[in-house]
Amino acid sequence: MSEEAKTSRSKGVWRLGALGALSGLLAGYAALATAELTSAAVRPESSPVIAVGGASIDRTPAAVKDWAIRHFGTDDKLVLQLGILAVLTLLALALGALAARYRRTGSAGVLVFGVVGGFAATSRPDSTSVADALPSVAGAVVGAGLLYYLVGRLRPRRSPAPADGAHETDDEPQKVREPHETREETGWDRRGFIVAATAAAAASTGVGLLGRSLNGAQGKDAVASRNQIRLPAPDSAAKPVPKGAALRVKGVSPYMTPNQDFYRVDTALVVPKVDATSWRLRIHGKGVTREKTVSFADLLRMPLIERNITLACVSNEVGGPYVGNARWIGVRLADLLEQCGVRPPSKGGPADQLVARSVDGMTIGSPVEDVMDGRDAMLALGMNGEPLPFAHGFPVRMVVPGLFGFVSACKWIQDIELTTFDDYDPYWVKRDWAREAPIKTQSRIDTPKPFARPEAGTTVMAAGVAWAQHRGIDKVEVRVDDGPWRQADLAAEDTRDTWRQWSFPWKATSGGHTLTVRATDRTGEVQTEKRTRTIPDGASGWHSVVVTVD
Repeated sequence: MSEEAKTSRSKGVWRLGALGALSGLLAGYAALATAELTSAAVRPESSPVIAVGGASIDRTPAAVKDWAIRHFGTDDKLVLQLGILAVLTLLALALGALAARYRRTGSAGVLVFGVVGGFAATSRPDSTSVADALPSVAGAVVGAGLLYYLVGRLRPRRSPAPADGAHETDDEPQKVREPHETREETGWDRRGFIVAATAAAAASTGVGLLGRSLNGAQGKDAVASRNQIRLPAPDSAAKPVPKGAALRVKGVSPYMTPNQDFYRVDTALVVPKVDATSWRLRIHGKGVTREKTVSFADLLRMPLIERNITLACVSNEVGGPYVGNARWIGVRLADLLEQCGVRPPSKGGPADQLVARSVDGMTIGSPVEDVMDGRDAMLALGMNGEPLPFAHGFPVRMVVPGLFGFVSACKWIQDIELTTFDDYDPYWVKRDWAREAPIKTQSRIDTPKPFARPEAGTTVMAAGVAWAQHRGIDKVEVRVDDGPWRQADLAAEDTRDTWRQWSFPWKATSGGHTLTVRATDRTGEVQTEKRTRTIPDGASGWHSVVVTVD
């Protein structure tokens, strides 16, 4: 083979692979666009990216979830979706390159991924129909067909087959023929490929935008229902926040956390948008003598309570940001359960676990004794003076003071079942988290920030927050380096279910220093020094910051 022939062959192989990969990319784009449009006819959550992402979350070990939250924070879901799209892009490129040489095999590979997406969609906890598989299957069929067609345009146009009747099949390797081969080739269909590829890209864009628009329109009724809600004045209003509960120290967390700054940690890749006018909550199970189904309007007509309550996420590391304080308004959960004939175990009730189910399939188990022991556990309808934001559970969510969110704070709730811990393991328990998880006594330094560089001789106002919901904070102490513990100044207490701010003036001296904080709750329990992971029932340990005084 001449050098010229070798160069020509090499260029042909490169061209074939590159255009095949491009064909795969276009086929993948068309598949996702078709799936998006089809999901509008089924439900937005059946979209393959959402379905595969949700299935990935369900099957991810707890330690990996914890790592993702620790490193990506509330952007963990965005990172997951971008990761899925990146993997799909690489697979599309690979299948396209494969199809350029093995047309049927590469196209069949697209169909395989459609089956995987369909299985992921139907295996999700919130899936109630095999129709959830349709977007993935429809997208795969369109993608496979487009890939098969496009790579067909890459094949050289040949003269009729040789007289011996030998034929090439679509799954024989596509070859770049040598100049001495006798069969005549007239070149690949450049114009046909360009026209088909351009048309496919344009059509896919239009289909995808239409699907996105239709899926977005499905949430308009929910948005309209929220806009129409006017929360009535509570029958039992929260007491005014005591004067002095909010310190005027730069850098300390605000006493009340604005809705837009309130942490969000959950498994929902797409925030559910539920129409309050059609929303219903069913209460049933062991010990329920009067099964009940209530609407949002029913809850608004019931006696409402308003309380300031601090919530904390079990994924919060020592010194972490996943804790916030808000004013909640809702229906006392114990009152609703009593209307259904439910009794706590201490009064002879057969159920010791309340399992709350969300519209997205999440299940959260709470001790019946805790939600009926007199604390202000509620079905919350409002947050900081407005209906719940969608990201925080609209139209209704659970709030239970003193319990970590994974055993109490069910958002987008639609079902309450009374059962026992022995009979049922909720979502997180199946993944090795604890069955019961009261919030631990914790404290945090908000200011100075780690590695701050205050000037020597100045007074540094260290400040932060401490919390031990349903027990209350009695004392906060600060230690500089290995010196003695010194008591910090506590802000006024609102209720035992809210955090307390604290401050500590420190005369900075030159050199590097470590500031450490610990809290003591109202029962006399001192925050433990022992460091533990967030799994299975929340992190523990003292929070410290290192500063350098110049």
